Amino acid sequence: MLLTNCLDLRRGLNKGHPTTPIAKTVRPSQRKGIQSSRTKFVRSVIREVAGFSPYERRVMELLRNSKDKKARKLTKKRLGTLLRSKRKLEELSTIIQESRRTAH
Repeated sequence: MLLTNCLDLRRGLNKGHPTTPIAKTVRPSQRKGIQSSRTKFVRSVIREVAGFSPYERRVMELLRNSKDKKARKLTKKRLGTLLRSKRKLEELSTIIQESRRTAH
């Protein structure tokens, strides 16, 4: 009698009462940082109208003269973290490449 009751118990991954999973909704905090098309457009218009800041122009000049380490140090000092610095350098180097493409 005792042995049959033990065999009825569920063990392993499928243990417990069978339930249907509830679909999770996406919270606004989980969307944070995703760039919308409108934001991207507005930033491009601002960049086109306002141009580059003085430190960005200096960094672009350093990158053109292959002074990458100096450029990295300057952007890290201005932006605060190495990750932001790397992103900014990547952005500015792509802009330099695009300007070279359009110039030729």
